Amino acid sequence: MKTAFQYSFFVSEKLKTSMAIGYINKLTMNEFRELNRKFITGNVYSPFFVAARRWGANYHSLLYTGPEGEQDFATGRTEWSYQLNTSFHYMIPGTRNFLGLEFNKGWRHGDFDLTIRSQMRVSVADNLLIGIVGGIPVRREEQRLSSFLRLIYEPGHRRGH
Repeated sequence: MKTAFQYSFFVSEKLKTSMAIGYINKLTMNEFRELNRKFITGNVYSPFFVAARRWGANYHSLLYTGPEGEQDFATGRTEWSYQLNTSFHYMIPGTRNFLGLEFNKGWRHGDFDLTIRSQMRVSVADNLLIGIVGGIPVRREEQRLSSFLRLIYEPGHRRGH
């Protein structure tokens, strides 16, 4: 189970740039066949920094970076890694939908991994979007082909100020 928060501390229409800090917390669980033992097996701590920039009307780039600590409750050990993700998106005119590519780079114990993720975001209601992501690892050391969906809820906000 994953929870997250983000605080935007810099937003500039003139520079077409925004920056934020945030935190993601993820509880890790046993595989289904092992659920009779222990349900929650660990915790992942992930503070992050994110910067985004708009290039013209339809192109956007994003930088997401920060450490990640993965704690195993059985051993009490926490292993740290570092991630640096960059992405480039094309916003479809007149919509909140986009197509894009994300490059997820990670370092753990001196090892480097890269996964390329194709992305699509589709608006299904005024405040509800679905993100569709497919992942292709450059080297198949730890990751395989992957895909997932993101459910994105954006509470209403006032415009025009």
